[in-house]
Amino acid sequence: MAYVDGFVVPVPKANLAAYRRLARKAGKIWREYGALEYREWIADDVLPGKLTSFPQSVKLKPDEVVIFSYIIYKSRSDRDRINAKVMSDPRLAGMGPQNAPFDGKRMFWGGFKPLVQL
Repeated sequence: MAYVDGFVVPVPKANLAAYRRLARKAGKIWREYGALEYREWIADDVLPGKLTSFPQSVKLKPDEVVIFSYIIYKSRSDRDRINAKVMSDPRLAGMGPQNAPFDGKRMFWGGFKPLVQL
């Protein structure tokens, strides 16, 4: 049964090109190790809400945009195996929070199992 990791991250508009390069590199590595899909999406219609919203969830600043990403795996066990390989891949060694093109402290993520599939 498929499994999905989802991510939401604020990215400064000035860093979008750097973020895109990082995402392409990381996505190729995730796919190389067996992820079925790797997708990154930039916010287009995500206005602040009254109680919560994508912008509020990451404390979005005026010069930032929200990125929504997901990675699809065959199963949670595949996800765990693939993520262990990705995290130890030397090609991503310099991808730590200190040189990321976004504020990782305001990023959130989680793993999800299917509820409805049509």
